[in-house]
Amino acid sequence: MKKNLGVVPAVYPMPVLMVAAYNEDGTVNVMNAAWGMICGSDRIALFIDEDHKTTQDILRQKAFTVSIADKEHMEAADFFGIATGNKMPDKFARTGYHAVKSQFVNAPVVEEFPVAMECELAEVVHTDNLYAIVGKILNVAAEEAVLSEKGKVDPGKLNALIFDQFQSGYYVTGEKVGRAWNAGAGLMK
Repeated sequence: MKKNLGVVPAVYPMPVLMVAAYNEDGTVNVMNAAWGMICGSDRIALFIDEDHKTTQDILRQKAFTVSIADKEHMEAADFFGIATGNKMPDKFARTGYHAVKSQFVNAPVVEEFPVAMECELAEVVHTDNLYAIVGKILNVAAEEAVLSEKGKVDPGKLNALIFDQFQSGYYVTGEKVGRAWNAGAGLMK
């Protein structure tokens, strides 16, 4: 029997996404955003508040990157969610992390995170119930260490962090338990 929990954001898992853009002075700004998802074969939507420093940087630069945080870099990833660029202008520098300019957009690629989507601003959706930054993915860059033999990102090697909104925890992905578009095929008969 289910117990009523009231109104809670009951989606699990949530990604741990590192959103990066250049500040107005050219320095790097990064935020942790769990509320984001792929919304098309070449699109990503970030459901982030418009008052975030990173949001303002994205709107000004018209470009950003989204990296997947992994277990090895959990401390910095969490810090990017705790600290705000509105109050801590040297937030990125404090981590000692490194960034290079994307070859595809005017945005930083954080070298420590293993997978980065390089995006140009495609659209801002602003309604009474939603504020979303939509990016067009122009390139995905990945460390060779997280790639399969076929050159695709291997979740078993990635150790991607996932966020638990129920108890504010981080977990790691990796175990493959079935094959998509195949596990339910028997019910088609």
